[in-house]
Amino acid sequence: MNFLESICERAKKDLKTIVLPESEDIRTIKAAALVQERGIANIILVGEEDKINEMAEGLDISKCKIINPTTYEKFEEYAQAFYELRKSKGITIEQARETMKDYVYFATMMVKMGEADGMVSGAVHSTADTVRPALQILKTKPGVKMASAFFVMVVPDCEYGANGVFVYADSGVVENPDANGLADIAIESANSFKQLVQEEPIVAMLSYSTYGSAKSELTEKVIEATKIAKEKAPELLLDGELQADAALVPEIGQKKAPGSKIAGYANVLIFPDLNCGNIAYKLTQRLAKAEAYGPILQGLAKPVNDLSRGCSAEDIVGVVAITCVQAQK
Repeated sequence: MNFLESICERAKKDLKTIVLPESEDIRTIKAAALVQERGIANIILVGEEDKINEMAEGLDISKCKIINPTTYEKFEEYAQAFYELRKSKGITIEQARETMKDYVYFATMMVKMGEADGMVSGAVHSTADTVRPALQILKTKPGVKMASAFFVMVVPDCEYGANGVFVYADSGVVENPDANGLADIAIESANSFKQLVQEEPIVAMLSYSTYGSAKSELTEKVIEATKIAKEKAPELLLDGELQADAALVPEIGQKKAPGSKIAGYANVLIFPDLNCGNIAYKLTQRLAKAEAYGPILQGLAKPVNDLSRGCSAEDIVGVVAITCVQAQK
């Protein structure tokens, strides 16, 4: 059973309700039909019922719940709740009502109010348009200062990582975290790996230097982040700073970082900034023909996940299943 099949089976064992706000896109409608057909989740589609049913011609979405924000009986309750959350920022109740007409904001509020367990968006909207409502409404979970994103990379015929499975972070949201932020990303990514992959996370803080082989502001940030992460989560198998080959290949790891329990065995790769993380995941995806699942958000109080705007209906199904497993926690 591959990674995604395992995730789908886990989702089926404890059904969650996922809200999809991008009902104007046929990929979302197809994904909703597939999710319901396979019994992965309960689905709520946000939008106008007539338009959705017209788009869905030939697809069975009869088990999906369709909610139109403007006619929903709890619309005013949602607007009031959003107003209370944002009034300190100067928002008026009229602006709150207008904001709740936005499908992504409305869907996020459904998660906040407990009517959905998670939300998936991004086939049409940008990452910013998906993440912003989540940060404003759901906020980060206790003890976490910022949300971040990772990709689960499944590399075929790979002897490294967890049988070729890795988490790459941050590869989607945080451009240039400071040492404290990088430490938080490492800890959250380890938790995400354990939850989704169900294996022990082995975390490498990546750099172009291993154990002081080079010195610069760039390497010092990773060294400091490693120190902070070890202090915050001493139980974690985590080390740095490590070059990528030292992190992945046992014989190189032991040569460059003798005595390290992590060098050569890493399955969670923490990149120093978004440039490195995003480039690395795309290179791995294309050159190694890896499956890339994400960007998956972490650190939020409740699960919200982003999609690539080039995603397929099957990609949406996969992210829905991952969101369900996150919600099971």
